[in-house]
Amino acid sequence: MQDFFSLSVFGDQTVKSSLIAVIDILIVAFITYRLLMLVRGTRGWRILLGLLVFAVALTLSDVLNLVTLHWILEKATMLGPVALVILFLPELRQTLEGLTKFSLMPERVVEAGHEKTLDRTAVEEIVGAVTEMARDRIGAILVIETGAHMDEISANGVPLNAKISSSLLGSIFYGQNPLHDGAVIIRGDSILAAACRLPLSESARIDKTLHMRHRAAIGVTEQNDAVSIVVSEERGTISVVQEGKLQLLKTSAELREFLINQVTKDEPRPEPIRPFRKKDRDKDKTKVTAKTAEKIAEQDVEMAAVGVTPLE
Repeated sequence: MQDFFSLSVFGDQTVKSSLIAVIDILIVAFITYRLLMLVRGTRGWRILLGLLVFAVALTLSDVLNLVTLHWILEKATMLGPVALVILFLPELRQTLEGLTKFSLMPERVVEAGHEKTLDRTAVEEIVGAVTEMARDRIGAILVIETGAHMDEISANGVPLNAKISSSLLGSIFYGQNPLHDGAVIIRGDSILAAACRLPLSESARIDKTLHMRHRAAIGVTEQNDAVSIVVSEERGTISVVQEGKLQLLKTSAELREFLINQVTKDEPRPEPIRPFRKKDRDKDKTKVTAKTAEKIAEQDVEMAAVGVTPLE
């Protein structure tokens, strides 16, 4: 009996240890996968391949007994941790900022006091201005904050703190305006600053036909929680960027729908007004006539009950 009890305890410990080992492997695999996906297609991916070549050279120098080369490479590994932090600084920053998305604490608590949404009036003003600039082929970048404040970027521009309006946005990006060369930062329902310089994306996955304006719009969304709207001066097209992913829009209705879904306050949508057709009018007239006849009949019955003759 004692041997059976000892065997049971030993078996439970083995199962527990195996389960912990499986969980440990899955966590490491998930972290490795996320890191690889983070650097894929970026400058960090090329650095990672370079580190792999360095590791292969270090191993071969030891196997082939290349003493001098192996000594140099071995000494270089002592600076490895510091070099990795410097080389992968943008990716590490993006990873640490992304931890709030997996946190148990709501993001609104982590970033208390940050305005994240627009109202419908502001959306219509933006859509109107962007549509007009696309029609006239006026290049523009609008960056809408959806998370942490981008004070560092807005500080390098010209502060405005003005209410969003289509006329103001159009005048900012007018070619003769000194504020047109840069981006507009939108916080809440206000234009925070204009002529702001944005970080350029270094991703290798960006289409070669896209120029500096689109790279800047992608770069700011890679490093910040924001949405960018880009108007191409050459093509007159409208694009939106979120989390480094660019999407080309065909109509202003698509832009309106995107903004409503992504950055607009949760407000009840008004019921769409359906055109009043003739058959609907005739149907309503029939309903009204039937109800009126029924009401008159009820009144006639009541009047006859009290001895009053109904009028014809």
